[in-house]
Amino acid sequence: MDFNLTARQKDLQERTRRFIAEQIIPFERDPRNTAHGPTEALRNELVALARAEGLLTPHASPDMGGMGINHTDKAIMFEESGYSTLGPTAMNIHAPDEGNIHLMEVVASHEQKERWLRPQVQGLTRSCFAMTEPHPGAGADPSMMLTTAVRDGDHYVIHGTKWFITGAEGASYCIIMAKMEDGSATMFLTDMDRPGIRIDRQMDAMDSCFTGGHGVMKFENLRVPATDVLGEIGKGFKYAQVRLAPARLTHCMRWLGQARRAHDIATEYARTRQAFGRALGKHEGVGFMLADNDIDLHTARLHIWHTAWLLDQGNACNFESSRAKVTCSEAEWRVVDRCVQILGGQGVTGETIVMRIFMDMRAFRVYDGPSEVHRWSMARKILDAAPRS
Repeated sequence: MDFNLTARQKDLQERTRRFIAEQIIPFERDPRNTAHGPTEALRNELVALARAEGLLTPHASPDMGGMGINHTDKAIMFEESGYSTLGPTAMNIHAPDEGNIHLMEVVASHEQKERWLRPQVQGLTRSCFAMTEPHPGAGADPSMMLTTAVRDGDHYVIHGTKWFITGAEGASYCIIMAKMEDGSATMFLTDMDRPGIRIDRQMDAMDSCFTGGHGVMKFENLRVPATDVLGEIGKGFKYAQVRLAPARLTHCMRWLGQARRAHDIATEYARTRQAFGRALGKHEGVGFMLADNDIDLHTARLHIWHTAWLLDQGNACNFESSRAKVTCSEAEWRVVDRCVQILGGQGVTGETIVMRIFMDMRAFRVYDGPSEVHRWSMARKILDAAPRS
């Protein structure tokens, strides 16, 4: 692997970094940045700025209006976007839309892309992905899915409850995972204003960075035309991996930017704050934390770059995706946790952005598969691949 940036990649990095610093960070204290994420009005304003800079939805294909960047390019641009809590929203590379755009590019028909994907790439609409269910339904184990889809003429009738559905409020369309009569799973596309879809409530969550928050959705006699099946019947779990494997990595990229932001703030504080006759950072207890931050940031970036390179070569699998997700989510979390400690009182108040990053990032070790589930999955593969005596 060559870790040197090309001239093109350096330009992408600098353009994104300058855009975030000059145009997006000033919005972080905007009152429209709420406990359930940026409002639609704030999102639209941010998206317009990215569109004007030519930085909107860079991961989408040129045919759809994006830049067609590869996974290695994403590692550069997505980290820079994450330097602000609002950066991914502005550039239309936030969850769940970033993963849904990738899935739609790979699986959707031409008609489905024109109807749902193209306006989404243009930043005009949002989407949500409905898979997770309350107990006793699907969580980390998708085979426990209780939402059903039954064929009725030229339609499928969907019943079920989903929750932790990021971006549900205000989304234009939804990708629903439902179980078929034979026990297989299928993905369905639906406009959110169809009869039979109800958002029961918004869930109060630690994080507040996703437009539309996290909703509880109910489907009651939702009729979806057979033409709106995403891909093939019975291949829902396969398509979920098409979406989730790269999406886990892009989460790592965006949160790396936020961890770096927290580290920069803590470093400046440690450099200038005096305690016991010297700068705070000159005390070993604080200095060592800064050093450990640098180690964790570097470790996370290496894992991201290596996995992105494998994806670009077509050689990455769920094992590498799981390893990167665990390594990065835990390393980046340690960085932000140390930053709170270094900042002391400022770290646990809204005096800096670090408290918000801390609250937002804690969920990263849970969503897209908790660390424990990924470790369990990796362990099974390690045992299966072990030489037999």
